Amino acid sequence: MLYHVRMDVRIPHDMDPEVKADLVAREKAYAQEVQRSGRWPHLWRIVGEYANVSIFDVESNQALHDLLSGLPLFPYMDIAVTPLATHPSSISS
Repeated sequence: MLYHVRMDVRIPHDMDPEVKADLVAREKAYAQEVQRSGRWPHLWRIVGEYANVSIFDVESNQALHDLLSGLPLFPYMDIAVTPLATHPSSISS
């Protein structure tokens, strides 16, 4: 199943810089691992915002929830999920 996911990151401004650096490094490593697995085929930054839009390809709603909640930045994100379906006019599948 494909999902369009927008993630807005809201790290507290008063977070210790070392804690933040570690959190961001762990986030990057986790995200790259999921991308390599094929479950996160598209990741785009939204210009001018600490946010991204992504396409996830996972087997279920629960699988997506598990993947997203495993993100180290998950507690600091506002996330909007839109399930996607094939459009009848699309020439690609």
